[in-house]
Amino acid sequence: MDPASVSSVRSGLLAAVEERLAGVLKEELNRWSAHGERAVVPVGEVASLVRAGGKRLRPLFCVSGYLAAGGAPDAPEIVDAAAALELLHTCALLHDDVADGARLRRGLPTAHARHAEEHRAQGWNGEPRRFGESVAVLAGDLALAYADRLMAGLPPEVKPIWDELRIELIVGEYLDVDTAVRGEVTPELARWIAVWKSGSYTVRRPLEIGAAVAGRSDLAPAFETYGEKLGEAFQLRDDLIGVADDSERSGKSAGHGWDAAALRGRMAANGGAAEVERRIEQLTEEACAAVRTSSLDPVWQREFADMAFRAAYRDR
Repeated sequence: MDPASVSSVRSGLLAAVEERLAGVLKEELNRWSAHGERAVVPVGEVASLVRAGGKRLRPLFCVSGYLAAGGAPDAPEIVDAAAALELLHTCALLHDDVADGARLRRGLPTAHARHAEEHRAQGWNGEPRRFGESVAVLAGDLALAYADRLMAGLPPEVKPIWDELRIELIVGEYLDVDTAVRGEVTPELARWIAVWKSGSYTVRRPLEIGAAVAGRSDLAPAFETYGEKLGEAFQLRDDLIGVADDSERSGKSAGHGWDAAALRGRMAANGGAAEVERRIEQLTEEACAAVRTSSLDPVWQREFADMAFRAAYRDR
């Protein structure tokens, strides 16, 4: 497959993923609206966050891993897998915003903040904050249920990867919350948070799922190294952006998950901003080396190198 074909075929699959997400959520909105406007609220929150956009990195890496492994471009299984990954990400964002007390997500007020405000405006019983957080947590749970449903029809080789992805994400998220409230983090712990919360979740496991759907689980070692190295670089870049950017530019609350002082402390554990930049450069090169020495077609080796640089050196 030449570079132009890579771009064209992948774009077609990613468009199919968007159609699948829209179709699943439309069907669910119609289903629950029959029971009244209140029953449809959690589905609406999932649909609203999906429609708000985002980088779609997890579907991108999943589809790329599938195509690089020789998968057919018209297989519905990979579309379901990629859509499930985006729904899992939606779950994580809804829960993250509650844990972090975030006010913005993708340039819009977060679900828990909006529903807390509605509670106040309506003068309902109970505590507005707890109501808003309950709505967001339940919507996140619903997004996870939809993701699991899409994954249920995939080859059996995918299930253990999917299970590990969710477990690693939860542990990584917990450690991120834990170190934020303690106000302390070691370089080793910061690295594992980056690996579990970002590396495995964003890059490695989506790549492995794509390869497994294509019947090429033998690519897992190369994708493991590439994914963990790039994922750590991605998280370090996220930390730098979190300190430097304001919420208007990033589309989310500044210092998301960590306030600016805590993020600076986390970077200090890694040797300061200059050292973090050097670490990003080293990790990106190690990620590229992992695919350069793999059995992947040279076109895909170059493509994964390009993807690594775009992810590690983004500005938002």
